[in-house]
Amino acid sequence: MNYQIKNILWSTDFSAESLTALNYANYLAEHFKASIKAVHVVPDFAPALYETRAMMVADLIKRQEVLIAKARKRLEKISAKNPIKFSKILIETGSAGKKVPEIAEKEHCQLIAVGRKGMSALEKILLGSVANQILRRSKVPVLIAPKKRGQAEIKKILVPTDFSAGEEKERDYAWTLASKLQAELTLIYVLELYDFKFSPEEVKALMDEALARLQNRKKRRANIKVDEVVIRDLNAPAGIVTYANRHKFDLILMSTCVSPVERFFLGSTTEKVISYATMPVLALPAAYCKT
Repeated sequence: MNYQIKNILWSTDFSAESLTALNYANYLAEHFKASIKAVHVVPDFAPALYETRAMMVADLIKRQEVLIAKARKRLEKISAKNPIKFSKILIETGSAGKKVPEIAEKEHCQLIAVGRKGMSALEKILLGSVANQILRRSKVPVLIAPKKRGQAEIKKILVPTDFSAGEEKERDYAWTLASKLQAELTLIYVLELYDFKFSPEEVKALMDEALARLQNRKKRRANIKVDEVVIRDLNAPAGIVTYANRHKFDLILMSTCVSPVERFFLGSTTEKVISYATMPVLALPAAYCKT
C-alpha cells in the first residue's frame, strides 16, 4: 500500500480547532510536498420538509446561497494568507460527516485534516462529533486536531498497539510518516488489568511477556529512533492519553480496527482517545486493517 501524501483535504467549520488542523495540514504538506484542498459544508435546510410553503422554501434557499457565498469569501481570504495556497476550494451542502469523506475520495486526497470541537459529556459517550462521523466513513487517514496548541510540529509520535492482525499496516504507515518528518516513534501496549488479585510477580511477568512480543514484531529499516513501552492501566484509552501527556508527544497515531457492532455500542479505542487527547490524533480507517 502506498502511504505517500499528495493531496490533503482540510475540512473547516471556521472554528479555532479547524484552524489548528490547518496548521498541521500545512506542516505535513510542506514535508510531503503535497497540495491542500479546502472544503466547507453548509447545512442543508431540507426544503422538502416545507414543500407546502413555497415562500419558506424560497427564503431558505436564499439564506443558503448567502451562506455559501460568505464561506467561499472566507476560504479565499484564508488561502491568500496561508503559507500554502489552496489548490482548490469546495463549498458543499448537506452533512459534513457524509460529504467530507465523499469529497476526499472524489478529489483523490490521501489525508483529511479536521478540527475536534469541544464535546459535551453526552457527545463523548455517544461519539457524535462531526470528526468521528468523518472518521467512520473515511477511506483515508484522518488527522483530528483539538483546541489551539503552539507551533504545529511533529517530532514525537506515539503508536498504540494491541497485537491485532491489522497492526502491521499501522506500523508501516507510522514508519513512513516518522521517516518523512524525522520524528521519534514510541510503540506502546497498555496491559489492562481489572483484577487486582494479581501479585506483583504475576504483573511483572505479564508486562515482560508483552514487551517481548512488542520487540519481536517486524522491524523496518529507517534512520529514526524507535522505543517500545508496556504500561499498566485500567483501560487502554486512559493509559494512552495519560502517557502521551506525561511524555509530551506531538501526535498519536492509531487505527480503528474494530467490528461495526463494537464501534456502534462502545466506540473504538481510537475514538475514545480522540475524545480526550490534548494533541492531534492521526486515525487510520478500518480499510487499513484489512489484509
